[in-house]
Amino acid sequence: MSNLLEVRNLKVAYGGIEAVKNISFDVEEGQIVTLIGANGAGKSSTLRAICGLEKAAEGTVNFDRQELKGLGTENIVSHGITLVPEGRRIFPNLTVYENLRLGAYMRKDDLTKDINWVYDLFPRLKERSWQPAGTLSGGEQQMLAIGRALMSRPKLIMMDEPSLGLAPIIVQGVFDIIRTINRQGMTILLVEQNANMALKVADKAYVMETGRITMSGTGAELAANEDVKAAYLGKKKN
Repeated sequence: MSNLLEVRNLKVAYGGIEAVKNISFDVEEGQIVTLIGANGAGKSSTLRAICGLEKAAEGTVNFDRQELKGLGTENIVSHGITLVPEGRRIFPNLTVYENLRLGAYMRKDDLTKDINWVYDLFPRLKERSWQPAGTLSGGEQQMLAIGRALMSRPKLIMMDEPSLGLAPIIVQGVFDIIRTINRQGMTILLVEQNANMALKVADKAYVMETGRITMSGTGAELAANEDVKAAYLGKKKN
């Protein structure tokens, strides 16, 4: 498989503070790639720069052989990238169904097949199709945020902390869905503080610390690394 996303020498700054410091990484088509690291490591800023929500100070982002730097977020979405934002950001006063339709706001074709696909992935959403989204539980809102992102038929879906604030049993369900949509052909770039779960599903993983990538390898390789175990998996070094 070829690289779907190539990030080279990316820098993101807020005022005089560099949040992302000259990082480079690839996402191969069909893979799950994860960025792990502590709060403030620059993971979310990286995702926001890729999809145009933050302006990169330097560097290039190539997606599906096209340079994205300088494009607006709407244009980037039209090229096939969607973001499931941290905190879910669903529209609480709209129904589940209306939230899903908004995920496809750039499409002009019939949405029935894709809405049914999302309902097959998340039967709970089908049961609550006409409920205001704000009445859903946290786990159900996360399902809705993922489903809404899928409605644009992306080539790459980026997820920012999808397990944040969820009970362990719900977290397992979210990661089961991540595996399922990946098996169905979806390429995924995952930012996640739950390093244990993230490394279990990742084909490739990168460790970010204070804006830099300090380590990379397969998910299994990093999960077995003593430094990663000590820093992110809550295990003492031998």
